[in-house]
Amino acid sequence: MRACVRPRGVEPPSTFPFAFLFLLGNLMLLPSPQHYSSRGTDVRDLPQSSRPRTSTKESCIRTNWRSPLAPAPHSSGDRRTPGVGSNESAAPTSFRCCCRFSMEMEGILQAEDAKDWIYKGEGAANLILSYTGSSPSMLGKVLRVKKILKDKSQPAPSCMVFSSFEQLLWGHIPELVESVKQDCLAQAYAMHVMSQYLGANHVDGGVRVQVSREFLELVEKNVLDSRPAWRVNASSIDTNADAALLIADHSLFSGNQKGSSCIAVEIKAKCGFLPTSEYISKDNSIKKQVTRYKMHQHLKFHQGEISKTSEYNPLDLFSESKERIRTAIKSFISTPQNNFRIFVNGSLVFGGMGGGADNVDPDDTDKYIEDLNKVSGLELPDFTELLSETIFKSGVLGKLLTAQKLDDHDIEGAIHLYYNITSQPCSVCKNITDVELLRKYTLLHSLPLDKSLKIVRDFLISATAKDCSLMISFRPRESGTTDSEYDSVFLESAKQTYEYKAYFVDLDVKPLDKMEHYFKLDQKIVNFYTRNGDVVPSPKGSKH
Repeated sequence: MRACVRPRGVEPPSTFPFAFLFLLGNLMLLPSPQHYSSRGTDVRDLPQSSRPRTSTKESCIRTNWRSPLAPAPHSSGDRRTPGVGSNESAAPTSFRCCCRFSMEMEGILQAEDAKDWIYKGEGAANLILSYTGSSPSMLGKVLRVKKILKDKSQPAPSCMVFSSFEQLLWGHIPELVESVKQDCLAQAYAMHVMSQYLGANHVDGGVRVQVSREFLELVEKNVLDSRPAWRVNASSIDTNADAALLIADHSLFSGNQKGSSCIAVEIKAKCGFLPTSEYISKDNSIKKQVTRYKMHQHLKFHQGEISKTSEYNPLDLFSESKERIRTAIKSFISTPQNNFRIFVNGSLVFGGMGGGADNVDPDDTDKYIEDLNKVSGLELPDFTELLSETIFKSGVLGKLLTAQKLDDHDIEGAIHLYYNITSQPCSVCKNITDVELLRKYTLLHSLPLDKSLKIVRDFLISATAKDCSLMISFRPRESGTTDSEYDSVFLESAKQTYEYKAYFVDLDVKPLDKMEHYFKLDQKIVNFYTRNGDVVPSPKGSKH
């Protein structure tokens, strides 16, 4: 397929002044070839007909356009452009103005291309493929293809189209509404919603790539043996999809230095705070003392989904204490499940393939760490120190926690606003016997529509933040290097400086109709823990 990246979007106003401004804005802001060569995809390596281009019909005024195949202009740690952590306003300049287009690659992935894509991992909504072919435009990329659930009674894990109620919820963001028509909602949501909280320098919108049915059918056949059995039983690739998302492989650095190894860590941090909402019932007050992660672990163990409960405490990871962050990392290494994976030069060396029951045998852990030492020269204490120091210094989890805390009503409060929006009778209130709590819920039901929409919208953004993953990649900085686009940490024990970058992945919009599922699951988790407590003795003997 041809490797031409081009913006697609809405028609501009037909009047001459606006058309002229469209053209002028794009001519002024179109990136130079040097911009691409410093970020991964070198435009000079592409034929003239395949280079990024724009037109007055496909762009908007003052949009800082770039190729999503490469990291953002102020990539994680890029000190040449101010980042979200500086004194700029929360909305990144690139997305503050009207940016109503999607990025798409010309051409279609056909059946003959399927052999170049191998299984890398998967989540509830998407399967990730890694490229092994020789096309320069695809090297260092992963392809995210949609999945469909085999059990149609289960709620969809992510939103692909908007219902009339979701039009109400997200209609104030024109880019999202337009993206549904262009079948690139996931891309638009990451760029226009999540980046506002997580920082554009930590979010990669990706590029939409057309795919044929034959390509998807062959891919599904080729990766079948690599997928966890329970994932195969639960879902399959959506072979009716006509597009997939091409994203930079953030377990690698673009243009990696010769002779140096890239180490990457994928962390699914989960919810990093204890709720304090006044809408939590007295029967469920345990939620204010014990993390949702720990309570869910005990339910999963009871249901046979995991063989042992994890020692991991999200409050440690989000604590901003180096010692507690190290404790969280050690817990991940002890019981990674699907929350912690290590890659070396893009290949998985530690952790599971994305299955909730994935565990690593202690004997295998020693082997994996020994292999990690061979390729990186890092002993386990050094690796733990490097990761904890980077998490502490980068501040990325602080951004994630801010997004998570948009949920200030808890699902026990937000569910009532959901019924406000959908104009359905509240199935929760009819079972409430606590007079004071019922009074609070009645007040929620009296809120105007705009306030109901905001509370539910914030809850769904928070749900994405609680469920996403963080990719942090490292490589040794070459000696003598004084200017680099990446931030760095110095590892005292190894006397080595490491460059790093950090990106959030799996930033899908959550469906509005999943609210009832969230409420039922929350009640199930809390009820089980309240009745049974620590069904498995906590390794530390304390609640977390």
